[in-house]
Amino acid sequence: MFLLLPFDSLVVNLLGISITVLFTLLLVFIIVPAIFGVSFGIRKVYMKTLLKIFQWATLRIERGAKEKNHPLYKPYVNGIIAKEPMSLEEEIKEIRRSGSGKALDTPEFELSDIFYFCRKGIETIMDDEVTKRFSAEELESWNLLSRTNYNFQYISLRLTVLWGLGVVIRYCFLLPLRIALAFTGISLLVTGTTVVGYLPNGRCKDFLSKHVHLMCYRICVRALTAIITYHDRENRPQNGGICVANHTSPIDVIILASDGYYAMVGQIHGGLMGVIQRAMVKACPHVWFERSEVKDRHLVARRLTEHVQDKSKLPILIFPEGTCINNTSVMMFKKGSFEIGATVYPVAIKYDPQFGDAFWNSSKYGMVTYLLRMMTSWAIVCSVWYLPPMTRQPEEDAVQFANRVKSAIARQGGLVDLLWDGGLKREKVKDAFKEEQQKLYSKMIVGSHEDRSRS
Repeated sequence: MFLLLPFDSLVVNLLGISITVLFTLLLVFIIVPAIFGVSFGIRKVYMKTLLKIFQWATLRIERGAKEKNHPLYKPYVNGIIAKEPMSLEEEIKEIRRSGSGKALDTPEFELSDIFYFCRKGIETIMDDEVTKRFSAEELESWNLLSRTNYNFQYISLRLTVLWGLGVVIRYCFLLPLRIALAFTGISLLVTGTTVVGYLPNGRCKDFLSKHVHLMCYRICVRALTAIITYHDRENRPQNGGICVANHTSPIDVIILASDGYYAMVGQIHGGLMGVIQRAMVKACPHVWFERSEVKDRHLVARRLTEHVQDKSKLPILIFPEGTCINNTSVMMFKKGSFEIGATVYPVAIKYDPQFGDAFWNSSKYGMVTYLLRMMTSWAIVCSVWYLPPMTRQPEEDAVQFANRVKSAIARQGGLVDLLWDGGLKREKVKDAFKEEQQKLYSKMIVGSHEDRSRS
């Protein structure tokens, strides 16, 4: 037993040296550059290398599939069936003319009218614009993240070995490194904001609070190997305004907050998230709500209005969709943020799913599972566009203003602009939507009767 002691001592020394070297590398190449907002370009080289590997793997799959006569799956990128923009009345009129030859002014119910509703139902099943927005975006090429790609079958030993090597790198090297960085960033955020919170209110406290938040968010961004391209930074949100953005993932917050200063809005949580929230609010006037307060629209509006009226406070960051969408579209914006009357700063965020899917399907994955998937992906690559500030026009109501902002975000981010409520992710279609179609048809029939009686 005594003979093993020198060997044990050697192992301990080597382990200590390894940990010291690893921490030194993290400090020099990741943490310090994150604090000062600089980059050595390592992540971009990493991204270009991955792109070349993906291209080779995709070409190898296509060639192997051709040799073995396997059909290649090509996702329909747009995902929307082309339809002529026609109203209910116009479509039924067309069906009646092509069927019975009777004009639309016939007051009686026509059996052929049923075909309109049948066709609409089938179109909805074939091209569901809602539920497909809550599933992962399909890729045309294989990114070596899973073996469930439609195109992937056993092609060659080299391709299989490459996938296995990728698993080892992601789980045995990248995952521990990212966990260490995330722990560092969160620990510094809690510690730094707590210390700053004890300082008296003034310029010094505001300055330190901003830079502590910014430093910690940048470290957390490094923990995801996030490669972010910011466009039009001259349009970044200013104090007294509201920043609104499309919502794909909880990390949208750190993506934006690593390039600017924001006051967060959200519900008070327990556990680790609650500890972070309590520490953050000591240093900066974030807007946190109790669970019972979130449903009180008037209370929420009053708190937000009071915040934006104080020009010394940071702009509020809000995601009006209210839920995460899979980054192919933008769904209905809740009107609450647009009733306040403050200047709105739209921001469009577009992720590249080729390196890792940032979308959080909260109906399928819990937060821990989602974070594990994120930290075992290759990288998070995205582009952020700051749009020019927008204000509500005199003739606009809050809904029209929200739709105008949403359209601008969708257009800039190359996303599909949808009118559906993202709340359909967890709820059934409201009866009001069904009744609206019934009323339109009823009005058409009743209106025909009234027109005939007048004549």
